[in-house]
Amino acid sequence: MLCIAVATVPLFSILFEVVRNGIGAISFQFLISPPGVFGQAGGGIANAIQGTIILLALASAIAVPFGLLSGVYLAEFGDNGYGRTVRFLNDVLSEFPSIVIGILVYSIIVLAMGGFSATAGAIALSIIMLPIITRTTEESIKLVPSSIRDAGLALGIRRWRATISIVLSTARGGVITGILLAIARVSGETAPLLLTVLGSSFFFNGLNQPVAALPLTIYRDANVPYAFARQQGWGAALVLILMVLGLNIGVRLATSGRYKFLRSRI
Repeated sequence: MLCIAVATVPLFSILFEVVRNGIGAISFQFLISPPGVFGQAGGGIANAIQGTIILLALASAIAVPFGLLSGVYLAEFGDNGYGRTVRFLNDVLSEFPSIVIGILVYSIIVLAMGGFSATAGAIALSIIMLPIITRTTEESIKLVPSSIRDAGLALGIRRWRATISIVLSTARGGVITGILLAIARVSGETAPLLLTVLGSSFFFNGLNQPVAALPLTIYRDANVPYAFARQQGWGAALVLILMVLGLNIGVRLATSGRYKFLRSRI
């Protein structure tokens, strides 16, 4: 019971503070309006919500395929020197500070493109997501009993097909959890975005242009000496938490319904 309290008290205290301070800023106008004039009350976070969704979608489109393939390889074919090297490098990458990744992407992508952009921000976030998805995919596949693999091979199914159609399908719960953890991990990142997308007061205007994001809005509002701006920052934090929570619930419900349908067909 003590361990449960130690684990849950910080979580609920953070949620309580965010809700208590941010609920007053939440309104329909706040959610659909762009930022107002600096130093004056009013405005909203619609462009930041749009930018956050775009950045997370682009980062997921980059990281999820590579993470899944890497995890499958390490779990099924990585019991060799090359696999151990990839696993070690993946663990090292997972420990990198996010600001270092931001500096790396700034040096390689931002300077090469000649400016801040949504593309650079998505690449930075995808690098942070990649080791999380890779590790959780590998561990989830390793938990699948060998008998399931052997049964597929006994039916004459090729190993790669058995891995994708049987093993990966069996481990889908852990794989989906890993993807959601990676998205939740990067959804609040600020340092890489400061160095790659910079932020914007306007709506999305192209992949090669700066874009707004909720973490950047929270950071900006927390550093201005206006009470209304700080309340908007708390409101943006609450919206970000609700977005991540809604994504988790939505994906769980969608995938659960899909696989129940497939099992019923089988």
